[in-house]
Amino acid sequence: MSEHAITRRSFLAGSAGAVGLAATAGYMGFGAWEQAHAAGGWRREVTTAHSLCNSCSSKCGFTGYVEDGRLTKMIGDVDHPYCEGTLCARGYGYASIAYSEDRLTDPLKKNDKGEFEAISWEQAYSEIAEKVKAIISSNGPEALAMVQDPRPSGSYYTKRFMQALGSANVYTHGAACNLSKNSGFTQAIGAGDYASDVANSKMTMFIGRSYADAIRPSSVHDLQRARENGAYIVLVDPRCNNTITLADEWVPINPGTDLALVLAMSNVLIKNGLYDKDFVAENGIGFDEWAAAIADHTPQWAEGITGIPASTIERLAVRFAECAPAASIEPSWRGAFGCSYANSGETARAICLFNTLLGCWNQKGGALFLPSVSAGEVDAEKFPAVPKPEGKILGSEEYPLALSSMGVNVILADKAREGAVKGLFFYNSNMAAGYANPDYLAESFSNLDLMVAIDVQMSETCMLADYVLPDTSYLERLELPEFVGGKVPAVTLRDRVIEKVHPNTKPVDEIFSELAEACGVGEYFQFTVDELADAQLRTVGLSLEGLRQAGGTARFPEKEYSYGAAVKWKTPTGKVQFTSEACEKAGLSPVPVWVDPQTKPAGGNQFRVIGGKQAIHTHTQTANIEPLMEITKKYNLERVWMNADKAAQLGIADGDEVEVSNEEHTGRVRVKVTQRINPEALYVPSHYGCTSPDQHTAYNVGLRQMDFVPFSIEPGYGGACTQEAIVTVKKAGA
Repeated sequence: MSEHAITRRSFLAGSAGAVGLAATAGYMGFGAWEQAHAAGGWRREVTTAHSLCNSCSSKCGFTGYVEDGRLTKMIGDVDHPYCEGTLCARGYGYASIAYSEDRLTDPLKKNDKGEFEAISWEQAYSEIAEKVKAIISSNGPEALAMVQDPRPSGSYYTKRFMQALGSANVYTHGAACNLSKNSGFTQAIGAGDYASDVANSKMTMFIGRSYADAIRPSSVHDLQRARENGAYIVLVDPRCNNTITLADEWVPINPGTDLALVLAMSNVLIKNGLYDKDFVAENGIGFDEWAAAIADHTPQWAEGITGIPASTIERLAVRFAECAPAASIEPSWRGAFGCSYANSGETARAICLFNTLLGCWNQKGGALFLPSVSAGEVDAEKFPAVPKPEGKILGSEEYPLALSSMGVNVILADKAREGAVKGLFFYNSNMAAGYANPDYLAESFSNLDLMVAIDVQMSETCMLADYVLPDTSYLERLELPEFVGGKVPAVTLRDRVIEKVHPNTKPVDEIFSELAEACGVGEYFQFTVDELADAQLRTVGLSLEGLRQAGGTARFPEKEYSYGAAVKWKTPTGKVQFTSEACEKAGLSPVPVWVDPQTKPAGGNQFRVIGGKQAIHTHTQTANIEPLMEITKKYNLERVWMNADKAAQLGIADGDEVEVSNEEHTGRVRVKVTQRINPEALYVPSHYGCTSPDQHTAYNVGLRQMDFVPFSIEPGYGGACTQEAIVTVKKAGA
């Protein structure tokens, strides 16, 4: 740790009482800080600022209270559509990242010994720029790429930087999150997502989604309202997740077979004439072809694939018809068909078509397309447009159904091996640990001429990089406005809550502006983030200072959603596409039919690995947060889950240490034995197994799901197939 580092302990050293508490407890919560200040008579003037949480992609709004330079309290933003005044445990816990002893504090360069040494920003910019220019000179700008986990300023500055260099290769984390889902939806309904009106529904089915674990607080509120209103809530999931407390039924489906369930329920509605014929005729195209193609996809057929009794499938389908149009299959996210299997994109298509059979689009209690607001055009002289790169994003030819706004980030591994990509930038992305097989990615990235990672802590991706640039935490910077869709859309602000904890860190806007200057494209960054934020807000009738005075969130009541609005289907045909020409050109069936997963356990001691969030963690990002990891260790949350009947057959008891193994990896961990999981599945929480020794809280805790996942990309759609992994399990030492 450099001379610029300010540790949590030294930061607390301003008072003997605080130091004493820190020394005994190891971590001081915000409430404890507030009480200590009050008890010691230290209370001074409290300042407040509005910000957005950064523990997950929801970015819930809150007001931070700062006393004596220290964040002491966080109050959820009542007006923010995603939190409605409530923050989750991750939101509170992740705020401690600002004071983490594992923060990156200086630019780092990997030397000839493979060790990192601190360097100046000037040296980092100069050397990175020299290598960028060399790559462009030898291989063209298309040999450069960027992977970023979308946040307000990060999304803008990473794209602008790469486009200024002439490269179209800007990727989100989508291929390891929701690319297949959003791309499949787009083929069917012309939109990458929709919202289920859960609170007003009569029936909602969740496939591989757990509101109680995800967590977007407003979603939990909606589910509570649905429960109070008597809605029938169904969880389709190999694992009985924590949302069961607000649900009526758990359907323990075989992993990777959700598509068969949806097709079979569709078969029931069509065969028995229980679908909305008028809606389908008016809004759909290719229905007859699809109906004929799934005529044999009956509940009896699906029982053998899904493990769900035919009677259950038929009962659920009929109940959907009885509840329609106030019913829908919820759009889900990563866990089931966001990026999980070789059939994830087709599952997404089928779900949209099933909802269409219900006639539930834009109906109260059904599936909604909610309004949003976005910034308009800003002053072109002050904020000049960057020329559009000539080439297409890499991966668009190999995976033509993938949304170009996300891109197939995992293809960069193969492009690096081929030599087509020479330089890679990562912002707020731990691709090396959480997107695909880590060994495959590490070997691929070793072929690069330049790898730069920008982050707040030493992730596994940072460990592989040539240069590591230290970002400020989200609490220490202003970012561009975040526009949020909803029944009443809003715009909200991530403002600076506290001053820099580590003086040699820089916010994302400064890093890319200064790096652009070094690379010779600084003319596109001659403005501050404050100026751009204000300019964007003025296009919607607001201002930066006005939004601050308004509490950080402003809503647009004139854009309020109205039930029953006609849908303009943004597909090539202007209709819901029961058949897709683009899918056919990509080598898939023009209509969604059954597609097998790539792998299937053979029984015995073989299991399919499934992942999924826990309520206190967001994949690898939050594992190194001390208060959150304390909860993990207290309740043994790093354990894998195994079905009790299977465990008994293998002589494994609850709490035993087991060895999990396949051709990719072997590791040991304790096991949770329970009836709350399908016999074919082994649940491996997706947050653990950190291999970066500089993350002292997370290092070597539990197993890393991706270690067991062979490198594979879903045909057509480009998802990372993160659950196409089979492992064997045995009692350790047996």
